[in-house]
Amino acid sequence: MVPDTTEMKLLRLLQDNARITNQELADKAGMSASPCWRKVRKLEEDDVIQGYRAVLNRKKIGLGVMVFIRVTIDSHSETEAKKFEEEVTALEDVVACYSIGGDADFLLQVVASDLDSYADFAMSVVRRLPGIKEMQSMFVLKEIKPLTAYPVKRQR
Repeated sequence: MVPDTTEMKLLRLLQDNARITNQELADKAGMSASPCWRKVRKLEEDDVIQGYRAVLNRKKIGLGVMVFIRVTIDSHSETEAKKFEEEVTALEDVVACYSIGGDADFLLQVVASDLDSYADFAMSVVRRLPGIKEMQSMFVLKEIKPLTAYPVKRQR
């Protein structure tokens, strides 16, 4: 399902402020409240909107270190990859994980309170994940443009 122009506007507005009331959303989208509510419900039912979250300042909640870890696994069998994915999914400190192409297999985004905590996590948890052949840590020095929203554009 590709959202129409009105739905795209609603998505942009909700990404900017998910706490907006339905009436405010409808007003900003130039529509009445009932059709607005129905469109948002449909976007939720179609899994275009997957949830609503608070965006936190990681440093203010004690997570001063962010690291990306490139991981290469030993075997590329479906069983081994699935096992790795299941283990990574259960790790709270891994805030995102992507299967990637190129010279690595996965990219993990990890947060920690400090370098010692990260080192401990990397050596005692990540290194022990099933099938790890190689890992390379890349430390974030400065967040220039963190993910806050996806670009919602009209499809061509």
